[in-house]
Amino acid sequence: MTLAAAGGDAGERALAQGRWVKLICGASNTDLPSIADLCALYAVAGVHCVDVAADPAVVLAAREGLAWAEDQIGSRPWLMVSVSDGSDAHFRKAEFDPGRCPPDCSRPCERVCPALAIDQFVGVLPDRCYGCGRCLPACPLALITSRDSIIGRDDLAALLRELRPDAVEIHTAPGRIAAFQATLAPVMQAEVPFKRLAVSCGLEGHGLTVDDLARELWMRHAVLRACGQRPLWQLDGRPMSGDVGSGTARAAVKLWQQLLPFAPPGPLQLAGGTNEATITQLPEGGDSAPAGVAFGGKARTLVQPWLQEAQQRGRNLRDWPEGWSRALASARALIRPWLQRHTGPEAC
Repeated sequence: MTLAAAGGDAGERALAQGRWVKLICGASNTDLPSIADLCALYAVAGVHCVDVAADPAVVLAAREGLAWAEDQIGSRPWLMVSVSDGSDAHFRKAEFDPGRCPPDCSRPCERVCPALAIDQFVGVLPDRCYGCGRCLPACPLALITSRDSIIGRDDLAALLRELRPDAVEIHTAPGRIAAFQATLAPVMQAEVPFKRLAVSCGLEGHGLTVDDLARELWMRHAVLRACGQRPLWQLDGRPMSGDVGSGTARAAVKLWQQLLPFAPPGPLQLAGGTNEATITQLPEGGDSAPAGVAFGGKARTLVQPWLQEAQQRGRNLRDWPEGWSRALASARALIRPWLQRHTGPEAC
């Protein structure tokens, strides 16, 4: 279905002004109580979009949080669901048999997991794992593997009709234009009026150049235009590493700077390794700026202590005033610098 003009939509205005902020909940994360709290928290903090897995239970939890936020502030961000046109690190879960672990293991996997998804008796808790993969090289005996968790194309149109999200994001990779078209077909068959159709793609792990990536995006742009959709390009600088350090922030900005002269029309949004240092890496002055940013791992780990303590107390974070207040302050500190930006070209 062709996208209608957005008019006064707050998300579209933010894209045009270079101050768009998206929360990535983790495409493989199905920790439902935390998703509801996370969506409520960042919606109140001011994000323009929340991105979740295309899963009915996950979407229901996200909508619960967004409805609560709307009662508090009178508005809600877009709800975006993510799908993939092939194998993708964002759509995987780690797994291992804890019975194979030696009794004297120091459990480095547990220490490096940002989602607190590893339990010494159960192994990986699938409801918390979002597929960052940091536990895989941490295991000294290489006992941890990963498995894909991707939605089949045959069920995608019916699923999107059921979920009716505001936007869809397709994760893709260089060399997968045929798979991208095959995934887009059921998205269009769903006939849901999406505000934007986002495309997430990067270079890391593919051994290609920025020119190669630009060509890949131009091919997808032609396909989307033929379908009457306006794209939003999510540039995945260093996937799922925003809570690692400022080096990943530089990688995200560098990819945007390199691609900008060659990119197809549409807003370019930073992702992959984004954190509080990202905005400090942007060039000062000039006519060009990214349309905005997506925060994933950093946004989640920043408030994880309060989400975890709320669960230990047997309540939602929304129902724990002290924890909510402290978590909200942290969330606002992360996204406020972007909300205060007023630069950038008009998005098209």
